[in-house]
Formats: sequence, C-alpha cells, structure tokens
Amino acid sequence: MSERAADLENLVIREARLDDLPVLISIFAADTLGGHGDTTSDEAYDDYRDAFEAIKASASNTLYVAELDDMIVGTFQTTYIRTLTGRGGASLTIEAVQTHPDWRGRGIGSKMIEAAIDEAKIEGCRLVQLMSNAAREDAHRFYERLGFRQSHHGFKMKLHGA
Repeated sequence: MSERAADLENLVIREARLDDLPVLISIFAADTLGGHGDTTSDEAYDDYRDAFEAIKASASNTLYVAELDDMIVGTFQTTYIRTLTGRGGASLTIEAVQTHPDWRGRGIGSKMIEAAIDEAKIEGCRLVQLMSNAAREDAHRFYERLGFRQSHHGFKMKLHGA
C-alpha cells in the first residue's frame, strides 16, 4: 500500500467553504476532458463565487470537499430532487465529481461517492443517480465498480457559452 493510500484514514468529507474556492477552481480547470471551459483566470472568479453563493443558499444543493491533512484533494456536489414519479420519492443526484489530478487512483473518489450515498440513505432517498461524460470510459468503469448501472440515455442542449 502506498503512503498516500494509507493516509486515507485521515480523509475528511465536509461542506465546502468560500475560502476553498480557489483550489476547487484549479481542480475543475485541470479537467481538459470535461469541456466545461473552466479556468483559473482572475476575470472568471466572480462567476465562480456567484455560483458558490447560489449553491450555498440552496436548500437542495450541497457542495463538498474531500480534505486530507488540510489539503483539498477532491470535490463533489449533491442535489435533492423530489418528483411525482415513484410515488413522490426523493432522489439524490451527484454532480461535478473531481479528484485532484495528483491524487487520482488512490480511493478518494470512492470515499466521496460513499459519502454521497450515505447522505441519500439518511435522507430516505429511493435513488442515487449521476451523469458522466460519454468520453470518460475510466469513470464509467469506476461507477460500475461502485454498483451504478447505466439505465438511461442522457440528452443535453447547450444554450449559451457553448
């Protein structure tokens, strides 16, 4: 077991704070496959801060960080959705799952998804769902190893900033 893998016993999953934002931005900007246009440019900071504040103010959304020895090594967001289908059941959607590039493959992603699933169970959700970019084949295998099954086809329509 590598030294980094052994350190996961100290991993803490907590709600993100505004002072975490620069590190979160850098993690998203390092993701070249996602195609989201994330950047560490100073002129984009206000957009990220506004989004952070909106997420923080929402009763249905929570942004988390995975922290290891005072260093942010990952992040994810959860969103609760209640629909009339499934007799009014609640679902938890996991979004924006990212592990810092230097820490991938060490079990951090599994710990983050486990924390999200535990949250969904506590809240009585009937379903946990997520979407993954079709090009992320490694991520698909990762999610399948964790028990997720591909059951639907996703569709998107970009409206602006595409």
